[in-house]
Amino acid sequence: MFLIQRALWLLVTLWIVFTVTFFLMRFVPGGPFDQERKLEPEVKRNLEKRYRLDQPLPVQYLDNLARTAGFSLGADGWPRWGLPDLGPSTTLRDFSVNEVLAQGFPISASLGILALIYALLLGLAAGVVSALRRQTWIDVSLMSVATLGIAVPNFLLAGVCLVLFVFTVPIFPAAGWGSFQQILLPAFCLGSPYAAYIARLTRTGMLDVINQDYIRTARAKGMTSRRVIIHHALRGALLPVVSFLGPATAGILTGSLVLEQIFFLPGMGSHFIEAALQRDYSLAMGAVLVYTLILYSMNTLVDLSYSLLDPRVKLS
Repeated sequence: MFLIQRALWLLVTLWIVFTVTFFLMRFVPGGPFDQERKLEPEVKRNLEKRYRLDQPLPVQYLDNLARTAGFSLGADGWPRWGLPDLGPSTTLRDFSVNEVLAQGFPISASLGILALIYALLLGLAAGVVSALRRQTWIDVSLMSVATLGIAVPNFLLAGVCLVLFVFTVPIFPAAGWGSFQQILLPAFCLGSPYAAYIARLTRTGMLDVINQDYIRTARAKGMTSRRVIIHHALRGALLPVVSFLGPATAGILTGSLVLEQIFFLPGMGSHFIEAALQRDYSLAMGAVLVYTLILYSMNTLVDLSYSLLDPRVKLS
């Protein structure tokens, strides 16, 4: 029942995001064919007709909504449902939006997943060690680095890393896509601020859990400290971290927009920024809908994980 409700709300959310994005883009001055060098009026009219921009705004809205939902009319006049069609791109005129997103999504997903894994591993380890060594120089050092990591934006960290590890000590390639080594530096820059957040949340959660009765009971039964920490304390301490994963996914996705430009990664972020600058309505709409779908799915997974980490939490 929970998943059915979430699926229905997903449809409503996508429709609202589609509607708001559609009208906001249309109300912004300029259009996809307004360039520094003006097109001939007849050429511009032909392009607008090809991309269905010569129709009244309500007609464009309904046409785009139906096509995005996979609705179309067959040759016999009967309605048919198929795969979503986001239409052609006005910036990359030889490609459809579906093709552009299919090419860029794996790159952005690889960057985001690697950054999130790095943030979780480093943040959890630092938070646990800091909590177990509370008020020692290790705790102070780790939390000081975490505070610095939160304060420094990822694009500034990217500039420093480029100077240090590309030009001064050439360990990593400067930019591009094609090898695992090329994605390590941008993933580090993208995941570091979130590793700092996770470290502080883990430390706070661990300090709250290790003083509870069931932890003292586990120690009294003769369990080793490692088993108590890993199998009991860490599980309870993960609840605030899991709650943070939804916003963290949003931050990683939006943060990758800038980093993909800095490191010249041909992911969705690069296409989205170019679509916004060039008023590519279809491509910008497609990217926004994909980001919405990913964020909604991540928040749903976060809610599901609550019941796994804490049996007292019931989904309804």
